[in-house]
Amino acid sequence: MRPDYLSVAGILLGFLAITGGNWLEGGHISALMNGPALVIVLGGTVGASLLQAPLPLFTHALRLAVQVFADSGHDLEKTIARMVHWSQVARRDGLLGLERETGRVSEPFLEKGLQLLVDGSEPEEIRDMLEVDLDAQEHRDLQAAALFEAMGGYAPTIGILGAVMGLIHVMQNLADPAKLGPGIATAFVATIYGVGLANLLLLPFASKLKALALQRSRYRDLVIEGLVGVAEGENPRNIELKLKGFL
Repeated sequence: MRPDYLSVAGILLGFLAITGGNWLEGGHISALMNGPALVIVLGGTVGASLLQAPLPLFTHALRLAVQVFADSGHDLEKTIARMVHWSQVARRDGLLGLERETGRVSEPFLEKGLQLLVDGSEPEEIRDMLEVDLDAQEHRDLQAAALFEAMGGYAPTIGILGAVMGLIHVMQNLADPAKLGPGIATAFVATIYGVGLANLLLLPFASKLKALALQRSRYRDLVIEGLVGVAEGENPRNIELKLKGFL
């Protein structure tokens, strides 16, 4: 996977805008640093998420989070060219002629489809087996995106909880002015952390993961249609024209 510099630039711009605006108003970055508030918001959000999601889904969501900053790497035009080449080989040498292509495929979904093709599976059988994989993977990926969306709902609420806890701490120490400052800081910074975490990271992560899941599904739909066309012995030109509809 190649780095997605636009996503990296987006998150940096968001944080720079907030810290820069704080600086322009005469604030200091140290005023936004508060350990207890960070523990409350992060710990509370992760804890609520662990309660909501099974551990395999939670770990799957964390693995997918890395892909937010990486290009999916699926070149549809290159995949179409490969399908056309396979159809030409199959028409010339038969489906067994594609066996030498199996060592040149590294993507698991495409490799599975090619192996089904070489094994002489019927077109509808190829479609049915690959669509099961497509639907299952898309469902898991969309569940992971929904988990980040849920975390984006928890974080601001946990931030408000941290603010209330900070205010309680302040009210308990009204007789000691030295303790008022840290209590008030925790109260307001926890809210900033909660809202910022939700709107700069978690909710954008959820939307990006949904887009990536749909992008992967489009790639797999293209692969399925191409392989079925090869299995049915369609004209390579017709396969190319059909698959270009995915672009």
